[in-house]
Amino acid sequence: MATQASDRHASSSHLRGIALVVGAALLWSTGGLVVRSLETTDTWTIVFWRSATASLFLLLYMLMRNGRQVPALFLHMGWPGWIVGLSYTWASISLIIALAHTSVAKALIILSSGPILAALLGRIVLGERVSWLSWLAIFASAGGITLMVSDSYGHGSIIGDLAAFGIAIAQAIAVVTMRRHRDIQMMPAMLVATSLAALISLPLAGTLMVSAMDAVLLTFFGAGQLGLGLAMFSIGAPLIPAAQAALLNVVEPILGPLWVWLALGERPSEAALLGGAIVLAALAVHTAADLMRRR
Repeated sequence: MATQASDRHASSSHLRGIALVVGAALLWSTGGLVVRSLETTDTWTIVFWRSATASLFLLLYMLMRNGRQVPALFLHMGWPGWIVGLSYTWASISLIIALAHTSVAKALIILSSGPILAALLGRIVLGERVSWLSWLAIFASAGGITLMVSDSYGHGSIIGDLAAFGIAIAQAIAVVTMRRHRDIQMMPAMLVATSLAALISLPLAGTLMVSAMDAVLLTFFGAGQLGLGLAMFSIGAPLIPAAQAALLNVVEPILGPLWVWLALGERPSEAALLGGAIVLAALAVHTAADLMRRR
């Protein structure tokens, strides 16, 4: 009886982890639409306000949830929290460098290596075995993303390519670290990441003045899209295998063009639609099969 109760609890936690990670990816997928809707074009101004409002959201969330225990959470997160925080800071900065020095197409292809890196690192650090179905879904996703951007592949530079690969590495390290230290609340680490990104981007911003509409969009971009997304991911990712968390995160670049199409009328190419359908189908089959196996 106790074993059955334990199994039900584990299954419930696993399902909760999937829902939170997918929810975070859905929020993050709106980033392209928000950026396209902004009047300001200064990249570092966008990064600053996004990071600053995300930091404020995370701080208020932690104060409401943990109250006077917040300082203790920062002390308790230790070196694993700093690894996660610095990883996401590096990923944020590297994204700006990647998009400035290489094409979006190449960046997406390189970023699709994230689940593979997470699977390998999870195997080495955590001893988590990756099933043949997971490997199939990982490579199907990578192939789908490659097909998506096949008609817009650019040359770029080695700096941009390395920066994009750095994002994939940083995300894999963060996911595996959160999985390895499931007993540590990683919300403080997310606050460290957004705060450092805000501090780094502040002197690089051309101007901090934005229009009223941009202020509203940037508030959502930071507090909702980034802050709430990081909060959901930090809670959900430790509940599922590292490879699966990274694989579900692929939802972000797949759905991003869809929101721009629906809101702004920018229809993706047939290759992009077919590639996106392949990735979403792979994720759906993998998730359904995983849940059935656990039940």
